[in-house]
Amino acid sequence: MKARQPIVEIAATGRYLPERVLTNAELERTVDTSDAWILERTGIRERRIACPEMGAAEMGARASRQAMERAGVQPGEIDVIIVSTATPDRLLPSTACDMQALLGATNAAAYDISAACSGFIYALGVAEGHLAAGRAEIALVVAAEKMSGIVDWGDRSTCVLFGDGAGAAIVRRASGQRGIASIFIRSDGTLAELLWRPAGGVRIPFDLTVLDERSHLVKMAGREVFRAAVRSMAEAADQALLRAGLTGEDVDLLIPHQANLRIIEATARYANVPMDKVYVNVDRYGNMSSATIPIALDEAAQEGRLEPGSNVLMVAFGAGFTWASSVLRW
Repeated sequence: MKARQPIVEIAATGRYLPERVLTNAELERTVDTSDAWILERTGIRERRIACPEMGAAEMGARASRQAMERAGVQPGEIDVIIVSTATPDRLLPSTACDMQALLGATNAAAYDISAACSGFIYALGVAEGHLAAGRAEIALVVAAEKMSGIVDWGDRSTCVLFGDGAGAAIVRRASGQRGIASIFIRSDGTLAELLWRPAGGVRIPFDLTVLDERSHLVKMAGREVFRAAVRSMAEAADQALLRAGLTGEDVDLLIPHQANLRIIEATARYANVPMDKVYVNVDRYGNMSSATIPIALDEAAQEGRLEPGSNVLMVAFGAGFTWASSVLRW
């Protein structure tokens, strides 16, 4: 497949991580687990936890301000704000509208999308569509997740996995070869109940029974999710590279969703990308759902791991099931 000219580029990125660090040693004191057990199965050593009064909108706004400053973009110049979150501060209105108010981006349209851990790449695709259609010149794409608010802290199979954080990107029209070379997205709703929150929506409204059963919190069938994640991320990596006219050997940096170190290693192996070209921060932050990729992208840029012309492959998998990938020319 012949590569196409990029339509949009990421002008700048930003991130926000809460100060509170929750270590495996602390979790040992509250649930039946151990540092060795968590590390062996996930590669996670610690994660960040937002304070009770901080929500997704505030975390997203802080990451956004950093990206806007680096891009030299004022609030009034933003045409559209697209927020990926599985942990909205409230069900109505959207987190994006709350974030718009915090930023003072009065000229922007603002809305949320829900694609779980794949959401940042989905949102990039939506932003690309707005700019390609001429409906916007500058888009703010944000992934903000407070996973600590939907985790069952008594369930050792899930509570050890997740953390909080936000990443943001300013997206504008591409001016050359730099930009988004490809985006691939897919989903399979028949597997939804392998990773889900069974209750708390309008079909099973939140009540005392739901609270007692804790069915409003994340439930996961770990082994089945692992197998689906590896298979789907391998497909996504292949498709993004094919659509960009590249192979694994052309990748300068692979940024996978940071769910589990074993999944990351399997994805790199299938994509034919050596681990020294894979960005890994799951040990420090755990799984921050859709915020993992933009946070890792921002860290990689600030650490000097991306140079002009670098080919960056981003791959994600999440509840839905959803999976997605993208190749960036940095």
